[in-house]
Amino acid sequence: MSAPVELQLAPAAQAPPPPTLSRERYAQFAGRVKLLSWLSVGAMTIEGAVAIISGIVASSIALVGFGLDSAIEGFASTIIIWRFTGSRVFSERAEHRAQKLVAIQFFILAPYVGIESIRSLAGGEHPDVSVVGMILAGWSLVTMPLLGMAKQRIADQIGSAATKGEGRQNILCAYLAAALLVGLLGNAVLGAWWLDALVGLLIAGVAVKEGAEAWRGEGCCVGSPLDGFAVDGEGCPDDCCSHG
Repeated sequence: MSAPVELQLAPAAQAPPPPTLSRERYAQFAGRVKLLSWLSVGAMTIEGAVAIISGIVASSIALVGFGLDSAIEGFASTIIIWRFTGSRVFSERAEHRAQKLVAIQFFILAPYVGIESIRSLAGGEHPDVSVVGMILAGWSLVTMPLLGMAKQRIADQIGSAATKGEGRQNILCAYLAAALLVGLLGNAVLGAWWLDALVGLLIAGVAVKEGAEAWRGEGCCVGSPLDGFAVDGEGCPDDCCSHG
């Protein structure tokens, strides 16, 4: 019999560490994030006001919930603007605080919309047809993914969980706009009034899920953080930036 042949397995290749950004390049990305966040503040202010007013007029909890979501997204954008202003641009502590504050915005939305949706279903409240709401939902369905994807691409470059979370809020807004449009069209065309409340419950559920992910910092340090983001001598809390 021939001697058994031992197969030598090559050691698994180690993934190269992410490249380190220069301070100048990092600052450029931070400026882009601020610009996108200012655009979000303007868009969310208009979107939120129109949705809440039209939702109250039509007695649509889904529209009101969508408007509240827009207001919360606008506040999250102001948090990101704060995060990347002045000395906070290179502060890991500011990043950590912004991450938590963005996550909290999701949890503010969920209870109100969930309770009001259940109340609407139990009471059999029939919302009116809202053409304005349909137009608004269609507009958000087109514009929000563009903002969200742009922010998430930059978050991947600078390793910012806070920016990643805010970008997810914009993507969430697009999903909710699609669900809202289905609910409003269903009510207008088929008289399916209960779709409005079901969309409201969907908004609440997704908000809780996204909030939990943002709180845990999923997506943190996914790209090329500046020196592991320990640029202010504080290190990374909760092993957020470990690449092991």
